[in-house]
Amino acid sequence: MRLMLARPLRSTAPEPAALHARAMDNLQFIRQTMESATSFTAVSGWGVVIVGVTALLAALVAGRERNADIWLAIWLGEALLSFAIAGSATVRKARTSGQPLLSMPGKRFALSFSPPMIVGALLTVALYRAGFLSAIPGVWMLLYGTGIVTGGAFSVPVVPVMGLCFMAVGTAALFVPAAWRDGLMASAFGGLHIVFGFIIARRYGG
Repeated sequence: MRLMLARPLRSTAPEPAALHARAMDNLQFIRQTMESATSFTAVSGWGVVIVGVTALLAALVAGRERNADIWLAIWLGEALLSFAIAGSATVRKARTSGQPLLSMPGKRFALSFSPPMIVGALLTVALYRAGFLSAIPGVWMLLYGTGIVTGGAFSVPVVPVMGLCFMAVGTAALFVPAAWRDGLMASAFGGLHIVFGFIIARRYGG
């Protein structure tokens, strides 16, 4: 009488492929977790786009203004509006993504971004009182770009690149005729915000 040896049933599931897919999912999860722990990812791309649109409108209005005081008031109003838009959009994205604004990356971003903005405000007053209005656009773009670069070191990689572009345009603004200032402001605060805002929105979830 022959003994029937039981043979183990072979699994029909593609185990190596399943393991590979599971490993890739785990690696993606780990990468996203590490990025959110070390980077401030709540920068709103669509908020940046809206800021760019309002800057283009401000440049259109300011470019037709001959009174220096009104010109400055237009751009200061645009600056306040931009910070309000960007701030509210960032808060909304942080709540949607579940990232606390007071996380360590968020605090580092704010602490790195704020000093150049404060210096810019002080220099604006000093340049206005000294009558050097033509230097203000270049100073604004340079210091804003500096704040974006330093704060962007704790954010997604495209943010510091945007800051470097602002610094490049700001450098040019210091050495070109004053008649070009509104065009350069439009290209930087308008064009750069729109371009990089779209990139941030497409790659980093809004």
